[in-house]
Amino acid sequence: MDHTLVHFEFPADDPEALAKFYTGLFGWKIEKMPGPMEYWMIHTTPGGECAEGGMMKRQVPQQGPLMYFQVESIDDYVAKIKSLGGQVVMDKHPVPGMGYFAVAIDPQHNPLAIWETNAEAK
Repeated sequence: MDHTLVHFEFPADDPEALAKFYTGLFGWKIEKMPGPMEYWMIHTTPGGECAEGGMMKRQVPQQGPLMYFQVESIDDYVAKIKSLGGQVVMDKHPVPGMGYFAVAIDPQHNPLAIWETNAEAK
């Protein structure tokens, strides 16, 4: 498994305004998704050859961008993060039909997320 950057998220005080900024700057296609949470998908390339992203309303003032890295097992990597001096701040959480993620902080206080693809996630 190649631990590739597979997703990123930008928090925004005004998601529509930020979508206009990145559409104008890079030509990204950004579309609001249906569902209970306000969430916009960011398509950085027409064919999806690069990591795709998302954008949501900022939940706390200090919330910054978050990058998601593909792993084989959330459980194994949560243990590895802890053993290397990182801190898990959100335990394994399902995204139904897609997979699982967890959020951590590295020893230098940078946030990161790990992602395990699993179509059977509930």
